[in-house]
Amino acid sequence: MGFCIACGQQHAEGIRFCRFCGTQQPGEQLMAQLRAEAEQIRIALTQVQPHHPGQPRTW
Repeated sequence: MGFCIACGQQHAEGIRFCRFCGTQQPGEQLMAQLRAEAEQIRIALTQVQPHHPGQPRTW
């Protein structure tokens, strides 16, 4: 199951348009690319040193 990118309603995988609001949904190729990018971000964030309360954040 997926969710509409505009209204957030749940829908079946692989649909092209949301049945609730009519917004076109991203294709499977774009979704695969976004999942890969999200995984890269997740990995990068796990490599960042944890923030300790009382100390300023260094980005």
